[in-house]
Amino acid sequence: MVEPKYPGAVERYVNMGDCYNKEALWPLRQKIADCMSGYKGCYQRAYRCLNAAADIMEDQRAVLLTDTLAQKLAKRARGILSREIPRRKTEQSGHVKQRFLGAVTHRGPICLYDTAFAQCDRIYALTDSYGMAHELLIRLLAGIVSSGYDAVACPDPMAPDRMAHLLVPQLGLAFLSSPAALPCPEQSCRRIRLDTAADAETLRCSRPRLRFAKKVSAALTDEAVSSLAQAKAMHDNLESIYNPHVDFVLAEEIARNIWTEILTF
Repeated sequence: MVEPKYPGAVERYVNMGDCYNKEALWPLRQKIADCMSGYKGCYQRAYRCLNAAADIMEDQRAVLLTDTLAQKLAKRARGILSREIPRRKTEQSGHVKQRFLGAVTHRGPICLYDTAFAQCDRIYALTDSYGMAHELLIRLLAGIVSSGYDAVACPDPMAPDRMAHLLVPQLGLAFLSSPAALPCPEQSCRRIRLDTAADAETLRCSRPRLRFAKKVSAALTDEAVSSLAQAKAMHDNLESIYNPHVDFVLAEEIARNIWTEILTF
């Protein structure tokens, strides 16, 4: 439920509880309570697993992200900007929207690469085994916006404070992370292998630690997906209990009345 800030003056309450057959649901209350508790518990477990996986991935990045690597990525970003981003005769900076292009679902991690392909015909695929794409993308975003172009920054669903993809629809240009677990489909992409930018000696010395991090984070993600699948099944079961005892005709009438009210403002 969302509490109105200015009830009566700006917003009002809508009680959808009137659509329930309370007498029919009363004998089912324990079954409903058990189902509610079960699926909420599955969600909580999934979030704990995803948070743990994200922490391990952050540790992996911390090992590899040296000053030398940061300088390499900054140089690469400058080269891409000079080649791909025409300067505009404007002092106004572009705007940035945030949109998720991927998610961790009950069916596993997904990324809607087709959405990017539909908007952009120039694609950079960033081969990225260690989650370093953000360091390149944040520099590209700064250059793109300062040149006056709008951009769509797509957060990493595992770490929303980090960027996984960057779209510039005005230029038909996209930069898409392509991890081994969810690779960007083979298209006419220009590929940048971020893995090769890491210091070779650091990679060699840290290989056991990185291998462990990759294995454990993958296992935690799999466990989260399993918990989400269980939560989905329990939620579907909950709907099957409620649906026979909901007056959907009344629900539609309430929706129509609200829509009519909105149109009269």
